Order: sequence, then structure tokens, then C-alpha cells
Amino acid sequence: MKTTDEKRQTFSELHRTGCFVIPNPWDVGSARYLQSLGFKAIATTSAGYAWSQGHSDNHVTLDDMLRHFETMAAALDVPVNADFEGGFAVDPAGVAANVRRAAATGVAGVSIEDSTGHPAVPLHEFSLAVERMHAAAEALRGSGVLLVGRSEGFISGRPDIDETIRRLKAYADAGADCLYAPGITTREQIAAVVRAVAPKPVNVLVRGPVTTLAELESLGVRRISTGGALARTAWTGLIAAAEEMARKGTFEALGAATKADVNALFG
Repeated sequence: MKTTDEKRQTFSELHRTGCFVIPNPWDVGSARYLQSLGFKAIATTSAGYAWSQGHSDNHVTLDDMLRHFETMAAALDVPVNADFEGGFAVDPAGVAANVRRAAATGVAGVSIEDSTGHPAVPLHEFSLAVERMHAAAEALRGSGVLLVGRSEGFISGRPDIDETIRRLKAYADAGADCLYAPGITTREQIAAVVRAVAPKPVNVLVRGPVTTLAELESLGVRRISTGGALARTAWTGLIAAAEEMARKGTFEALGAATKADVNALFG
């Protein structure tokens, strides 16, 4: 098993050139399977983990999330990027304190977003959002942990590309190592973000069959994540099979893979 420092160094190197897929498993089993397929890093998903614990997204406690990060980082030989939502605090000092705790779990990256969770005011006020990102960057200084700065406008009801770019540029200046605007989908939007924050790397979220790795790499994207899409794909199969049993009393949707097939995934 690689050391934490080795995994952090690997993660940093992945962000320097090329383009890689960083899928989002929700537990150790799904993560180890993705590692076995050759993915060079994985990222946690706040939604996928919350669902696995019987909660909706953004309703997991800070301590539970930190234990999840620690479990995932210890179980894998590849770097783990932690989806840390908004840092579980509003004030910059609280964000900094919690980010230090996240770094202590052994993860190689931490993502901090600017959403508030309040539909009427979905994003933190600009100056506060920048201060929060700066505080997170200072908390990680010297740790080797990569900071991902996320602007959530496109998935929280404020799909304004100019404002998104303004925020991402400010987060880059505040110390974010990688920039991420989940929800941007067009070539024009993606290319504009890449240009605006260059030479810092950009993450793009892919939630369905709308593009390819080659296309995103041609736009200058450095990494591609899947968010909760893999977990939703798994839940789609479970829902279909369970509802068939409950409503029809039939079992056609069961057994797509045998027990032996799944056991083989884990040696």
C-alpha cells in the first residue's frame, strides 16, 4: 500500500498534464472495483454516500463524513479526492478548521463549494466565498493536499457563466489548485472556463452520455468526474427490481450478475 504522501504526490502529478477520469464511488466495495479497472484516482460523492446511509444529500454529519474519508483513503492504493460540500461551516475560520480535519483523514484532495443550501440565496456572497476559499487554502498549505474550488451556480439555480467565471478566477487567486463548475455542459462554456483559469486545471462533471474523454481533453479539461451518477445508476437497478417485486410479485429484474461474478471482482 502506498503511503499518504506518495498518494498525494501522485495526485498532484495527475493534474499537471493530460486528462484523466476520476469516478465517484460511494463505498469501499465500489471504490476498490474502480481501482481494479485502472482508474488512477477516485473522488467521494456526498450524494452517493448520503444515500448509502439512508439520508438525502447534504444531510450527513461532519463526523460521519470524516470517518467516510478516512475509511476510503485507508482502503485504496490510489489517491482520494474528498467531496467536502461547503466545508461544514459558513465562516472562513470554521471552514479552515474543518478542512484541517479532512486533510488528517489521509485524502489527497478536498473540494469546497460556494453553495448555501438556501434556494432564495443559493450562493455565498462573493467576498465571503473568496474568503472561505482562501481560508481553506491556508489550512492546507504544506500538507500536499490539493484544493478544488467549486462554484455551484449552474446546479443551484444561478446558471450565469460570467459570474461563474468571476468566482472561479477569484478562487484560483485565493489558492485553489483545481477549479470546478458542476453543471456547465456546452463546449463554449467549458472552453471559456479553461481559458479563464489557465494554467490551473479544470474539472468537468459528466452525468450522462453527452461527451467523451477525447472531446473534453481537446478543450483543455484536465480531469472528469461523475458526481452521484454511478450511485444513481446502481440505485436505478435496485429500484427497478424492488418495485417489480413489490408491485407485480415477479422477479425478472434480479440476478444480472451472479454471486460468483461479484465475488471475482474482489479476489
